[in-house]
Amino acid sequence: MRRSDREVTDFQELVTIMEKCDVCRVAFHDAEYPYIVPLNFGLRVEEDKITLFFHSALEGKKLCLLEKDCRVAFEMDCGHRLSLSEEKGMCTMGYESVMGQGTLSFVPEEEKYEALCCLMEHYRPEGFSFNRAAIPRTAVLKLDVSKLTGKRKVVKEA
Repeated sequence: MRRSDREVTDFQELVTIMEKCDVCRVAFHDAEYPYIVPLNFGLRVEEDKITLFFHSALEGKKLCLLEKDCRVAFEMDCGHRLSLSEEKGMCTMGYESVMGQGTLSFVPEEEKYEALCCLMEHYRPEGFSFNRAAIPRTAVLKLDVSKLTGKRKVVKEA
């Protein structure tokens, strides 16, 4: 990383950043260009392993691409804060971000409910009883993270 002073290397700090994010952008291999999709996600951490869960329709471009190549990259960011200095004529942006790589797979039918609960807990920690009738009509994906990097830029109050 070029700006090592902004690098986040502590595992728990990386997880904390991920917990603050509300969208995960997943990049798939496509013929000529990457195909990037913003997705809602659930986060599970077990020891030093991170798993992300996503929901999807049962068909579509991302699922076709997944069947061809399960290797994906992802990015999420939060804490955006613009800082302007009118006297210097400069501006900068504060942020926290995480990027990584891993393998994406379909969650088996018998594990979908638990994965969807994990996803819902990310957005509604107090719980939300979703309609189980939607489960058979929903594809649930799991991303086993193999590589993770983070970056943070803190800006001062204006």
